[in-house]
Amino acid sequence: MRLKLLTLALALSALPLAGHSEDLLDAYREARANDPVLSQAEATRLATGEGVTQARALMLPQLNGSYGLTQQSASRNTTVTDPTTGLPVTTDYGHSRTRDLSATLTQSVVDLSQWANLAAARSTAHSQDATYEAAAQDLYVRVTTAYFGVLTSQDALVFAKANEDAYKEAYDQADQRFKVGLSAITDVYQAKSYYELAKAQTIAAQNTLNDAKEALTQITGKPVLELKKLREDLPLTPPTPADPNAWVQAALQSNATVQAGQYSVQAAEHNIDSARAGHLPTINASVSRGKDTTWLEHGSYNPAGNGAYGTTVGLTMSIPIFSGGATQSRVRQSIYQRDEAQDSLESTRRQVVRNTLNFYRSVLAGISQVEANKASVESGQKALEATRAGFDVGTQTMLNVLNAIQTLTQAESSYSQSRHQLVLDQLELKEAAGSIDVKDVEMVNAMLQ
Repeated sequence: MRLKLLTLALALSALPLAGHSEDLLDAYREARANDPVLSQAEATRLATGEGVTQARALMLPQLNGSYGLTQQSASRNTTVTDPTTGLPVTTDYGHSRTRDLSATLTQSVVDLSQWANLAAARSTAHSQDATYEAAAQDLYVRVTTAYFGVLTSQDALVFAKANEDAYKEAYDQADQRFKVGLSAITDVYQAKSYYELAKAQTIAAQNTLNDAKEALTQITGKPVLELKKLREDLPLTPPTPADPNAWVQAALQSNATVQAGQYSVQAAEHNIDSARAGHLPTINASVSRGKDTTWLEHGSYNPAGNGAYGTTVGLTMSIPIFSGGATQSRVRQSIYQRDEAQDSLESTRRQVVRNTLNFYRSVLAGISQVEANKASVESGQKALEATRAGFDVGTQTMLNVLNAIQTLTQAESSYSQSRHQLVLDQLELKEAAGSIDVKDVEMVNAMLQ
């Protein structure tokens, strides 16, 4: 029997699997609901947004009520003469109690630091919104990367098993030819060596596939079922527009990570204003209404007493004079933090430019690689058939057959990887430009079968 197992296995791997298969959109929906990374980003966004409410609350009226009860011991007796009877009378004053009941309404009138803090909180919230958007966009790429990681590992396992079967057949054939005196023992040893190595590669491929499935499960929170594969007629379309500088400009304007950095710089600028406002006076208005009531307890002399309600209206100006240098230190600290935010933003911009150009070039190179690898597979299949035929008539050696099998397997593996990587590069280019959305995942999903 001629060596057809490799070609047959590769053909079978391209066929759709029986039964229901999970596609990329299924995986994305599960990830959208269960991915802890995205959930963490959302929780952080919501928590940061509460800072705006808290900063605004300090500028709104503040109403406080108080109730107090104090006791003071008199501890003295007084003896006086009763004017009616002329007899001495002792008066025990016992101890006194005072009850305070009041409500105070205060309103900040002038405090520039509060306005600056509110502006900083808003910018910080906008920054976290952009960070969450970056995480949401990154989920498209992470899910697709994990999904195609499983497909690539599955193909690698198919190639490894087909390789192992092919080497096993070559080994059996070499052994039979040696037994009938048609070949030397060297052919047997060579074939056995390749066969044993192929078995080890199959084990490694299976382990890689298991880990790839766990990587997808880590995102979706669900066990990996049978996945739909990338169809053979993959569209090889270059990026539009076909101008790398246009992609860079779009990325600098729309990339969510860049936008988050810009808002962080704005927040840092507002923090500087807040720190500088520590040198300025503040004005607060207040209205208080309450009453004090004092009476004696456990004494023979206990005059009745009821306090009357009173209202106090006030306007307070507070002028900072000296705080030990803390205000100046906070200003310097805020300036340093602003500089740090600016440097971080510049670093992010440069990284985004680099990523955008790299993914743009990778898409162009990927198209050429897919075409070249496809041609390499076709040539490898023909070369293997010719080498096998030559071995049957004695013009080719067993080592040549083994090398031809290895060359074809490597070509098939490279072809599989380049097809999957091309799709990922296209998505990553759109992510870098800040234009990726669920429609791009739907487009990739339409390429599956």
